[in-house]
Amino acid sequence: MAANHAERDGKRKENPSRALWLRKHADYQRVYRESRRQSLPLMTYFFAKRTHVAVQNDTGFAPSELSGQPDAPSLETILPCSRVGLTAGKVLGNAVERNRIKRRMREAVRLHRMELTAGVDVILHPRRSVLEAEFPQIEREVVRAFRAVQLAMQARPASNITTASEEAALKKTHHAQPL
Repeated sequence: MAANHAERDGKRKENPSRALWLRKHADYQRVYRESRRQSLPLMTYFFAKRTHVAVQNDTGFAPSELSGQPDAPSLETILPCSRVGLTAGKVLGNAVERNRIKRRMREAVRLHRMELTAGVDVILHPRRSVLEAEFPQIEREVVRAFRAVQLAMQARPASNITTASEEAALKKTHHAQPL
């Protein structure tokens, strides 16, 4: 009963594992925008480096939601903690089936989260075949995705990573220059 009062009063305890999951729609959209789709037999995954943008103000650099301002100098840092997001759309089945898929995927991620050491956000899109798959097979696919993400992040240093949105911006500026 005490827990109900704490939740009602807004004094809910913060669960440290919540920080390890993608929660906000804007984060999901950023990962989709900055990455390419990678496919495995049981899932599709997307990943993007996890960054924190700070904009310079009178007192120095401060976090800003308005990082897109063209005149504001910014300081971009890669955050060390990796986060994972899951999606389970209605195409995967009814609510019971979707929840079962999410439970199985969450457990596989929990068991193998240590494979992700780079500061990266990963989104996993399970396929309907996850329902019939044996759990060890799901684990292998999650590990395979995490290792592929790790290799991709290590192969390209953070300063050299260009995303689809950065490439588009470079093309626009390149075409906009007079000959």
